[in-house]
Amino acid sequence: MDKRFLAILAALGGTTIYALNHTIAKDVMPTYVQGFGFIMIRLIGGTVLFWAVSLFLPKQPIARADYKHFFRAAFLGMAINMLAFFKGLEYSTPINSTVIITTTPIMVFLFSALLLKEQLARYRVIGVLLGFLGALSLILFNQHAPPNAPNIALGNFLFVVNASAYGLYMIVVKPLSEKYNTIHLLKWLFLIGLVISSPLALPEFLAVDWQQIPMPIWWRIGFVVLGTTFMTYLLMMYAIRHLRATTLSVFTYIQPIMGILFALAVGADQMNATKWLAIGFVLAGVYLVTKREQTPTN
Repeated sequence: MDKRFLAILAALGGTTIYALNHTIAKDVMPTYVQGFGFIMIRLIGGTVLFWAVSLFLPKQPIARADYKHFFRAAFLGMAINMLAFFKGLEYSTPINSTVIITTTPIMVFLFSALLLKEQLARYRVIGVLLGFLGALSLILFNQHAPPNAPNIALGNFLFVVNASAYGLYMIVVKPLSEKYNTIHLLKWLFLIGLVISSPLALPEFLAVDWQQIPMPIWWRIGFVVLGTTFMTYLLMMYAIRHLRATTLSVFTYIQPIMGILFALAVGADQMNATKWLAIGFVLAGVYLVTKREQTPTN
């Protein structure tokens, strides 16, 4: 089967899992586990799973020249990205997160323009401005706070940090994904990310009262570790290996649709005029940023 087609399926699967994660993870936070503590659970779980699977694969040493690239990728994708998103989700709401996460293609475009010297077309600049306007409207004007969303403005700002870190991660990790086996790459990235994140995440992890966590919450934690962490990173790494970063980032279109529908279906959030306006600005911005001339691309 064509590798590009498989990469598209992998991106679709990873995006779907992550869309559900916005609501499922929110059920755990902040009542049972705080955001940074949840990241410690994810990083420990991901590190153990990827290292366990790697035992069944041929060893692959890391070139000395790639050490700094591994550190950068882990810092962006397994530390800043995860910490900002889960702490943001602790403070804000699932629908806000699904809207702001769609700024990722805009971040990828900006970093690609700066680092990879991609063309800075006028309509893409307009798209960047529209996307930021949508995200900014959620940060500044959507102040209705349900009981489990204690600081929506701060949470929404952290979602922007998350989208920025993940957009840059996709650019930084792509050369590594083409050089190293996916499992071996992820096992090192998660281990490095675990070490980097521990100073912030360990205190909240140690504060968790494990005996007070009911079984339905354990199932949600399991989904985050096995689905959102292990399967999503595995699928998305395969997609990153075979697709351009700008192409892959377009799959964030799916997240607000699935994420919002799921959140509304289970009663975890509600829509209002500000959110609809923000969705319109963000999706218009993403469309302009990712719009390409009719040329063969990946």
